[in-house]
Amino acid sequence: MKNPFQKITENHPWLKFLGNKYFLVSLFFCIWMLFLDNYSYLDHRVLNKEIDELEDNKAYYQDEIKKDISHIKKLKNPAQIEKYAREKYYMKRENEDIYIIEFEGDSLQDE
Repeated sequence: MKNPFQKITENHPWLKFLGNKYFLVSLFFCIWMLFLDNYSYLDHRVLNKEIDELEDNKAYYQDEIKKDISHIKKLKNPAQIEKYAREKYYMKRENEDIYIIEFEGDSLQDE
């Protein structure tokens, strides 16, 4: 009397390959490595996304540092300091009046 697996494999010979112990061990190993292991493919995808985000942040902050360095170099000149103070903080010289004109929809908060 044949067991049920032998009956099925007689009709479908390619199923013998699925019953092979080496194939089953290899399949288990692949599933383990892809989904269950501490260093699984899914964990690596998440970590790679985090690395990409951090590298983008690093590039952004390096650009901001370069901009700030150029602003600092400009502010070493007293004329540039005065210009910056007048534009940003509305400072004025003695005996000088400053008129701030705001148009509808404009505000100081937008800067």
